Amino acid sequence: MYSKEEKLSLLSEMIQFAKVDNKLKDQEYGFILAVASQLNITETEVNALVDTEVEKKNLQPESQRILQFHRLVLLMNIDQEVSPLEVDAIKDLGLQMGLRPEAINTVLSEMHKYPNKVIPPKELISIFSRFYN
Repeated sequence: MYSKEEKLSLLSEMIQFAKVDNKLKDQEYGFILAVASQLNITETEVNALVDTEVEKKNLQPESQRILQFHRLVLLMNIDQEVSPLEVDAIKDLGLQMGLRPEAINTVLSEMHKYPNKVIPPKELISIFSRFYN
């Protein structure tokens, strides 16, 4: 499971990603709050993260990094508006997480085949498995 510092780091990363286009939209904020709730992080703590980044924690094992990448993909598509800035940012974040570029690009391509660009978790795992075996 995640430590408190890892949870705050995950949420901070999501907030910074949501703000890549210089605005944190209500839909994005609502999604971040939903994730925070699952992680037992309060809205007050999330609001503090909106103003102040926390130290980034690298997740172990890789499955946690893939899960975080999936959260970022969902966040990117929440408003149905994907900007080139967001695509570049998510690719950079995926690389910083140590994910394979081929897997990242495949996820970003395949998501267009699904309603609301929500790639099913099974398909996501299949994509990453393909490039790691």
